[in-house]
Amino acid sequence: MYLRYALPLSLLTLIFSSVAFAQTSSPSNTPINAAEQSAVIAALGQQLKSQYVFPDVAAETAVALSAKAAHGDYRDANTTTVFAKALSKDLRSIGNDKHLAVKFAPDLSPPPQNDDKGGDDKGQGDKDATAKEMAEMIAQMRSASARESYGISRVQLLPGDVSYIDLRNFGHTEIVGAAYDAAMSLVAGTKALVLDLRQNHGGEPDGVAYLISHFFAVGDDRHLNDIYVRADNDTRQFWTVPSAMPRFAGPIYVLTSQHTGSGAEECAYDLQTQKRATLVGETTAGAANPGGWMPLGHGFMAFIPVARAINPITKTNWEHVGVKPDVAVPASSAMKTAYVTILNDLLKKSKDPGEQAGLNDILASVQSGKFQLPAYYP
Repeated sequence: MYLRYALPLSLLTLIFSSVAFAQTSSPSNTPINAAEQSAVIAALGQQLKSQYVFPDVAAETAVALSAKAAHGDYRDANTTTVFAKALSKDLRSIGNDKHLAVKFAPDLSPPPQNDDKGGDDKGQGDKDATAKEMAEMIAQMRSASARESYGISRVQLLPGDVSYIDLRNFGHTEIVGAAYDAAMSLVAGTKALVLDLRQNHGGEPDGVAYLISHFFAVGDDRHLNDIYVRADNDTRQFWTVPSAMPRFAGPIYVLTSQHTGSGAEECAYDLQTQKRATLVGETTAGAANPGGWMPLGHGFMAFIPVARAINPITKTNWEHVGVKPDVAVPASSAMKTAYVTILNDLLKKSKDPGEQAGLNDILASVQSGKFQLPAYYP
């Protein structure tokens, strides 16, 4: 069975927020006074304590940030951009979590939500407004994803009937699923696939599961990942999706770099633990805890992990340690290493003299540098 990860709004905006921040011009570095700093730090502490997936760490981090503020550590961080950078640095250092971050984004940041529990008193107008906001946000996500070709930067057929997909992020299945199906339709008949995640910084777990579903035979259902969500104290499972088509049966090589992060790491980790792919490149970033952007007021937002991944095979994840490749080479050499390995394997299996001659010619061209491999710009 496949249980879809029903993300709350804060998590639903994960990919969209990243895209929006990237596409929005940097806000002016406006002054910020001590009172505003204190209010932001207090709001950050509250968000950590109510949302962060590790409650003990959240409490310790909130206390430490307040102590630093009382000590005057942010006195010289008197502009919004500098203050956000200082908070991000301290958050990551104290919390020991690469996902934690603070941004000054006044055009995107709503005021902090009231903690009043009187949800039952909300009128129909409020509910309609929330539904409208959600619909608008999903529409914006669709538009942003479409502008980026749904994260699919390149699909290419290489000599030797080897396919190559450069994927830059993972979106929600209802947004990117058809694009993944289309990409897989182009490569389904090839002899091997290179999946390039070297510049993929992450995304949505349901999108990861949907893509991976194409790599197992119909009926070969796999339990890929679990995500524990603190807010509802619930663990949600991610399985391969029966409707994902077409299926690819050939060997898969996944390219990784130190910049491969979050959901992209999950993709690599899932395929590695399921023994479905060979990883080539560098150890990944080591960011395993998904989350969302939380409002802090005064134009600031904090990215706070609200969940943690639990692999059903290893019972752990890649937080802090990253995903280690099967073949460790610099990221810049990963494509050539994988392609040469594939060509040599095809050559060993071939019984046709003409095919063997062709593969030898391709190998010579690749090894000499005459054949232009897909470029990698870290």
